[in-house]
Amino acid sequence: MYHYKLLTPGPLTTTSTVKEEMLFDRCTWDNDYKAITQKIRAQLLELAGVKKEDYTVVLMQGSGTFAVESVMTSTIAKDNKALIITNGAYGERIVKMAEYIGLNYRQYSVNYDQYPNEDEIKRILEEDEDITHMVMVHCETTTGILNPLDMVSQLAKDFGKTFIVDAMSSFGGVEINLSSLKIDYLVSSANKCIQGVPGFGFVIAKIDKLLACEGNARSLSLDLYDQWKNMDKDGKWRYTSPTHVVAAFSKAIDELMAEGGIRARFLRYKKNNRMLREKLSELGFQAYISEEKQSPIITTFLFPYEKFDFTDFYSFVKERGFVLYPGKLTEAETFRIGNIGEIYEEDIRTLCEIIRAYEGVNVR
Repeated sequence: MYHYKLLTPGPLTTTSTVKEEMLFDRCTWDNDYKAITQKIRAQLLELAGVKKEDYTVVLMQGSGTFAVESVMTSTIAKDNKALIITNGAYGERIVKMAEYIGLNYRQYSVNYDQYPNEDEIKRILEEDEDITHMVMVHCETTTGILNPLDMVSQLAKDFGKTFIVDAMSSFGGVEINLSSLKIDYLVSSANKCIQGVPGFGFVIAKIDKLLACEGNARSLSLDLYDQWKNMDKDGKWRYTSPTHVVAAFSKAIDELMAEGGIRARFLRYKKNNRMLREKLSELGFQAYISEEKQSPIITTFLFPYEKFDFTDFYSFVKERGFVLYPGKLTEAETFRIGNIGEIYEEDIRTLCEIIRAYEGVNVR
């Protein structure tokens, strides 16, 4: 097999040292392994800038979607109502979860390249007093837009709503102060900005909110409260955990901290993104999201001309060592390039030269 650089929003390119942690087999009942789980939980609180007296961390087997659904099914009671704010496919996936679970909800949706409107959200909250929870995706990897977390968080505080944030593609790569933002539940995944591998998600939860959730869950395996109560005893997961992934994630957190923490990683990702946008703009590739709304996580580009063949383009780039991501829009032809993972400016520079070479041999 070839060794590609993954320019995707996760799974992503990991370090050799993170990969090496998966070469050893570990027992889920062993105290050394349970200590790794507890170490991860403590470090995630540190990265979130919160106190263990106020917040806790629950790890949940499965992809990030499993972790989001565990929050939706466990924290919103039958007599509650959620306002789900969407401007992309992952927000819409949360709406689909709500439908499957049978939750009472209201959707507020805007175009994929636009921010949610503050006045509109305020109007909804004023007219619909049944709303108890607000749910939003921070970084929509559908497009790469970074939604206004401060604004929505302030509205949740002003109206006294429980605030759930899908920070799948932002936590670890964008600074988020849960305490000052009063976020009640933040959800992310092992294989995103902390640069681990796929296999589990995690929830950073306000303890007083989580305590009130006992008995809410409509799912046995996704019961966030029960997972927390068991894990909080000594680090034992309720059911078989992804031991190799957990060990790799522990190493990935150590490497994040050694890099200088979230701020340093954000600056690296931002440099990657700026260079990518500038160099591809010179080659005629227009970004879908305007610069002021763009995250440093992933960038969506419009096809540069009518007969642009993404399959051929993808193969050309892959043969030269980089894997890109197809688009996820319905109204426009696009593709995406991730800026996260073990990727540096020299990688972006090399990629752009490969794309320049492709454009040089393809007539528009």
